[in-house]
Amino acid sequence: MKAEFVQLKAEHTCYPLALFLSQGVLSNISSITDLGGFDPVWLFLVVGGVMFILGFAGCIGALRENTFLLKFFSVFLGIIFFLELTAGVLAFVFKDWIKDQLYFFINNNIRAYRDDIDLQNLIDFTQEYWQCCGAFGADDWNLNIYFNCTDSNASRERCGVPFSCCTKDPAEDVINTQCGYDARQKPEVDQQIVIYTKGCVPQFEKWLQDNLTIVAGIFIGIALLQIFGICLAQNLVSDIEAVRASW
Repeated sequence: MKAEFVQLKAEHTCYPLALFLSQGVLSNISSITDLGGFDPVWLFLVVGGVMFILGFAGCIGALRENTFLLKFFSVFLGIIFFLELTAGVLAFVFKDWIKDQLYFFINNNIRAYRDDIDLQNLIDFTQEYWQCCGAFGADDWNLNIYFNCTDSNASRERCGVPFSCCTKDPAEDVINTQCGYDARQKPEVDQQIVIYTKGCVPQFEKWLQDNLTIVAGIFIGIALLQIFGICLAQNLVSDIEAVRASW
């Protein structure tokens, strides 16, 4: 009876993960990136493994007063801090390259907008949140076979944009999913009334500038926590070695 209960509990525990995977939430991540066949899921696995090793070394090292694990924790945390600092400097130096890569990444996702429902929801959320349309403007949706303005496009969405590009009317309780139809056929002045004309890359840059203090504060806080952890580990190692030397 106990074995059956354990098996039933395991099945219920694994069911959400199996459902999550069966819906294809992770299966198409690599198809919307251009990383030479590298699946970003592995990046999450590596980060999770590093966090586990780091936490294990720090926790067991402190509980068992193991100086090797504490030194490993301190050095490992110092390496991570150095890599984060290097990444921050490189991001500042090569910000134009990062902008180009972000533009390329968004355009790849625009092409595959109708291919994956999870990707579609992600793009819609991004455009609604940033109040933007496309990477640098609404015309970026010409890259999608359903929204381009070519004469050979027989889609009803021709020369339009997704509903997430539409400006919101506070009086409307129900989302009009057809509000973007034929939006780009209108003059630019009229487009600004119906849809967002600013791209998501400029809007993201504007958000960073407006929230620079908060973003910088978060990164500084993380850095201080890492430095504090290194100092605590080194201090504990010194105390342990001092006690052992007095024996």
